[in-house]
Amino acid sequence: MKNFEYFDVTADIGFRAYGKSLNEAFENAGLAIFNIISDTDDIDAVSEISFELCSEDEVSLLYDYLEELLFYHEVEFMLFSEFHVEISDELHLKARIIGETIDWNKHERKTEIKAITFHKMEVVKTDFVRLQAIVDL
Repeated sequence: MKNFEYFDVTADIGFRAYGKSLNEAFENAGLAIFNIISDTDDIDAVSEISFELCSEDEVSLLYDYLEELLFYHEVEFMLFSEFHVEISDELHLKARIIGETIDWNKHERKTEIKAITFHKMEVVKTDFVRLQAIVDL
C-alpha cells in the first residue's frame, strides 16, 4: 500500500493518505503535507516538537492535526520528515514531529501551503484507513 497520493483540484492540491491504522494514516498525511512544501527525503530528523489535540470527530481531528503541522512549520521555521501519532478512542491525539530548521540552500523549495480546507475532507475506515484533504496553495 502506498503512503499517500495527490489529486488535482483547481488552484489547490488534494491528497489521500493511507495506513493500516488511523495512527499510520495520520503520520502519512504529515508526509504528504511536507512533500508539497519540500522533499522530505532531504529533511534531517534533528529537532522534535510534541503536541496534543482533542476533537469532536475524526474529520475535525484530521483538520486540527494538519493545521497544527502548518502552525509549527510557519512559527518555528521548520520542515518535518518524521511523524509519530497516537490517537485514543476519545479522539485525543498525541504527536511527535521531527525535522530541522528551513535552509533553502539545502531544501528544495516546492509550493507553500496557505491553509487546510474542510472541503471534501474525509476519514474512511475499511480494512485500511484512507484520509482525504485539500490544501489551499
